[in-house]
Amino acid sequence: MKAVCLLSGGMDSSTLAYVAKDMGYDIIALHFTYGQRTEAKERECARTIARALDAQEFVEISLEHFKKIGASSLTDAAIPVEKYSGEEEGIPSTYVPFRNGNLLAIATSLAEARRAAAVFIGVQTGDYPGYPDCRPEFIEAFQRVVDLGTAADPRITLMTPFVRMTKTEIIQRGMALGVPYEHTWSCYQNNDRACGVCSSCHYRREAFRDLGLEDPIEYER
Repeated sequence: MKAVCLLSGGMDSSTLAYVAKDMGYDIIALHFTYGQRTEAKERECARTIARALDAQEFVEISLEHFKKIGASSLTDAAIPVEKYSGEEEGIPSTYVPFRNGNLLAIATSLAEARRAAAVFIGVQTGDYPGYPDCRPEFIEAFQRVVDLGTAADPRITLMTPFVRMTKTEIIQRGMALGVPYEHTWSCYQNNDRACGVCSSCHYRREAFRDLGLEDPIEYER
């Protein structure tokens, strides 16, 4: 029983891969680079997690078109990454236009080619307001696209076990599974020490604090 796991090297996707392994799937780790600011660190973490899980395969795909498209602070150095303020509204600067649609399309192609029964993606509750392609409705609609647009046997199921979970609940699950969070990366800005002020750093640190745990990665502040 094989599954394609979208593995960015982040906290959520790494936990997701451990969940998939715990469910009995053999992991095909799928990692994307698209000119994001922390590309080097994400790749390093994703490879480490894939090795820890004894993944059958580590597939890295470059999506350079996202850098050409721009309109995101993750891919355009001229757009600053917003600091977390607690008053954010609307679409954040870190939103990459229709990224999950692109990622899921490629993951589906890989799953069909490898005869994998599932594609795991780590969309979760906290992402809905600012990231429209993280909504449950989007995943449900994309499942219909997969069903209509593939000749897959077995049928490919999009798996989103975190879709109604908070980051605190995700870490709690990960700790029980032994996820090495020291080898994961969430910062939107830095490749060495996490900035500590972007929204991704904020929500990660907050989740560890909620559980009375110390985040094992280093922060600038």
